[in-house]
Amino acid sequence: MPMMSKLLSATLLASLALGCKAPDSSGDAGKKDEGAPAKDDGDSDDASPMGLPPMAKFFTAGLDKPGPYEEPRKSEGYEDGKPHHLVLELSGAVAELDSFDLFGGTMGKPMREITDVLAKAAADENVQGLVLRAADLSIDMATAEELRGHLIAFKGDGARSLRCHAEVAGNAVYYLLTACDQIELAPLGEVMVTGPAATPVHVKGLMDKVGVRADFLHVGAFKGAAEPLTREEPSPEMMQTLEAIVDRSYQTQVAGMVEGRGIDEAAAKAAIDQAIVMGSDAVDKKLVDGISTWEDFLAESTEGSAWKRWRKEDGALADFGALQRFLGLLPPERPSEPHVALVYAVGNIIDGKGQGTVGARQEIASRTLVATLRALGRDENVEAVVLRVSSGGGSALASEQIWHAVKEVRAHKPVVVSMGAVAASGGYYISAGANKIYADANTLTGSIGVVGGKIVVGDALESIGVRTYEVHRGARAMMWSSIDPWTDEEREAVRSMMEHTYEEFLARVAEGRGMERDAVHEIAQGRVWTGVDAKERGLVDEIGGLDAALAEARTLAEVGDDVGLEVYPGEPTIRDLITSFGQVQSGVSLGATALVEEVAMVAGPEHARAVASLLRLVGDLRDARLWAVSLVPPLR
Repeated sequence: MPMMSKLLSATLLASLALGCKAPDSSGDAGKKDEGAPAKDDGDSDDASPMGLPPMAKFFTAGLDKPGPYEEPRKSEGYEDGKPHHLVLELSGAVAELDSFDLFGGTMGKPMREITDVLAKAAADENVQGLVLRAADLSIDMATAEELRGHLIAFKGDGARSLRCHAEVAGNAVYYLLTACDQIELAPLGEVMVTGPAATPVHVKGLMDKVGVRADFLHVGAFKGAAEPLTREEPSPEMMQTLEAIVDRSYQTQVAGMVEGRGIDEAAAKAAIDQAIVMGSDAVDKKLVDGISTWEDFLAESTEGSAWKRWRKEDGALADFGALQRFLGLLPPERPSEPHVALVYAVGNIIDGKGQGTVGARQEIASRTLVATLRALGRDENVEAVVLRVSSGGGSALASEQIWHAVKEVRAHKPVVVSMGAVAASGGYYISAGANKIYADANTLTGSIGVVGGKIVVGDALESIGVRTYEVHRGARAMMWSSIDPWTDEEREAVRSMMEHTYEEFLARVAEGRGMERDAVHEIAQGRVWTGVDAKERGLVDEIGGLDAALAEARTLAEVGDDVGLEVYPGEPTIRDLITSFGQVQSGVSLGATALVEEVAMVAGPEHARAVASLLRLVGDLRDARLWAVSLVPPLR
């Protein structure tokens, strides 16, 4: 939510709350009961937000009801505490955390929110089954793999039904849906299982034409993050890496179709080769069970049974305590008894504080995360820490600082890492010191290597009539300038620094994984591994998702499953918003922006977006001493 909207909501609700005494903040006031049953959806006429004063109730009582032109939230025969089906819609991106951007941004549905819904539904004896609607869903293969496991667990060996409807089902979405007992497509919908692909976009030739040069070095034969900028084609090592990644994704896709749809391997591969399968053809090939509109499918799937649509029930309007926590009148929700803490480390790894707690949903700022880990390490009520890593890497300096913080926590209590879709390079660096590492089979990890450099725009500027001049003291005062490439002496100095960093990286992995330096070096050199391959080489302990990592942490800490979970970052407060305002980091440099515009004119917007994504890494990390460093994943 944009900051102004958040402040406006807070101001409005604060004015409604005038004259209301805040609850006592001592004792268990801040305790969050994870095991509490979900609240009713508030459709009854006498429902009102708990804890709100009369004036606030007057203003908010009707805000929670569906409008006259919206879809109903439950069937006519639905009654609380009676058998029913749950209806769940998945749309947009499945993310690690809620998106929170001071200037607005795309919203993603958090993975853990979905899995919590499935777990609570499976534990509710009144839920007979789930009707899932996948509409414009965006998900990567590793996340689909983890979520698919939760869908299968929900079914409970046939105890509950799982029926799914989709409009378009692409590679990862269709793989997810193969967990369903029944799949139906919307009319004119299609199964679009094209198979996985990697399409590296190399822009060196274009950069040469416009006079922009990428001056980069790397340590590790497979460390190819900068190749699109420095080479006209992928290196043999990069092709070897991409072949392995794509092959693992393909095997996963085929296995899902064979297991979930009951077709043989040849039929699954034939469907992938056909790529677009529509209508009756998809039914004939047993990829789906039928064609229907969503409304007809819902009626058919719940025939003879009531249903209720799931929706998120928390928020400032529904919980007066949330407003008080936002304003700082109550402390954050934390379990008061011994418990496990779940810490998300998501995004590029950067030096400094970044955007603080607000930015922690999309960046890993060293000072912010280090402070958090050390606080949890000192907290006697925190018995274990699970670090959920979803990062392609970033600053070596920041990664080293976070590694030390993880080591400090581990000296007092267990640390378990759960890897998301990507936990590579710096993402692996900060994971290496944990007691145990979990990854999904299709997680991209490893990439233990170093790459660093700069974008040189001097010739490009001169070509458009812009001239620059130098005034400096010191033989290497201009070595980080974007006007000229490195001299031989400067390049050698940078290479020496990078080799030193690589050796430190190897040492951290060797210490954390109980391996010899040479054994780590053999599987390092910047090579990206899938989770399965990483496990075979000792970089990962177990194949499993976040829930498996949490279960292991509870076991190591001897904490029961019924104890609440502390999650960082929590809901932002007004203090977080104020302290983070104005700390937004700038993006791509002038030369890089011009290059992206050039690509858009010559090669079209799709390639321009790919180049912008690549160069944004340069912009984000240009102030770092060194990269350790961001993986550029294959484009889907």
